[in-house]
Amino acid sequence: MSSEELQYVLALQHIPNLGDTLAKKLIRHFGSAKNVLQQKKQDLLKIDGIGGYRLREFFDASHLKAAEEELKFIEKNQIKVLYFKDQDYPDKLKHCIDGPVVFFQRGNINLKNQKIISVVGTRKITQSGVAFCEKFIEELSPLNPVIVSGFAYGVDITAQRAAVANNLQNIGCLAHGLDQIYPKVHQKYVASVEENGGFFTDFWSSDDFDRNNFLKRNRIIAGLSEATVVIESAEKGGSLVTADIANSYNREVFAVPGRPSDKLSKGCNDLIKSQKAHLLNSAADLVYMLNWQPEESAKPVQKQLFVELDEEENNVLDFLQKEGKAQLDSIAINCNFPSYKTAGILINMELKGVVRPLPGKLFELI
Repeated sequence: MSSEELQYVLALQHIPNLGDTLAKKLIRHFGSAKNVLQQKKQDLLKIDGIGGYRLREFFDASHLKAAEEELKFIEKNQIKVLYFKDQDYPDKLKHCIDGPVVFFQRGNINLKNQKIISVVGTRKITQSGVAFCEKFIEELSPLNPVIVSGFAYGVDITAQRAAVANNLQNIGCLAHGLDQIYPKVHQKYVASVEENGGFFTDFWSSDDFDRNNFLKRNRIIAGLSEATVVIESAEKGGSLVTADIANSYNREVFAVPGRPSDKLSKGCNDLIKSQKAHLLNSAADLVYMLNWQPEESAKPVQKQLFVELDEEENNVLDFLQKEGKAQLDSIAINCNFPSYKTAGILINMELKGVVRPLPGKLFELI
């Protein structure tokens, strides 16, 4: 995309009351953002969804002027621009009707053919929540997923620090422009995130910081990933909004259950109770539901010399040592476990580097 066309795209994004959905619709109809802004009012009014209210400030020259200034910031700071018609625009976000017409990137991000999950939750995370989040991401690390979150306090930064610790690509979706970092105390994590990941935002450097920005950016967190995981949430909160958005995109949602008396488990328990989220007890639950398989190009799962197995895993181990290879159903019958539970046990053992899957639902010891 040329600098001229980008300026017109930015100008469209700058128009109040237009929004990403209609902006993309107009660009598709007229062929380019420049063509859109050169249309006469009567031609624009022929487009479904465009009324006088939408066009009230449409022809104001200040939009192109503001776009020119933002373009200078983009070029000066070598910001990568992701335009909804370009090939490098994230695939999953392309399927979201309200995905940004254009947004901005810092860092080293590669989302092609990647497993991507979003991890969200309360800003007042408990020690139990921290422990679960860190263990969850560590257990997922052999599958090399991309971890997406909001870079805020609590669950967000816990997930992103855990991703860095496990050498996983991770993305912070910001509720402000790329000229700043909020909260400022998280500035110390920026370099480590950008080494293997980076930051996304659809806010400009000139945009005012507003609490409502957090709700807007949640659609990007939900839209980038194939599943959203909620780790601790009160009865109301931004993470529940993210879960609702993910459901509206027909993406999977998972929630970590807690005691009914725990205030920060209320939101998760309600998601599960209302069937808006799958119950998540461990990484194995997510891997099973999403049918993830390790890739040879990803970090290999290697057998460890000393592996702690629970009683159920030892039963499966003993059976496979006798049989060599066996199908999931055969393992379930002989170990006297339900098939769904056996699948979870095998995934845990796979993540521990004890078994590996074979074609035809076969499993063998490594």
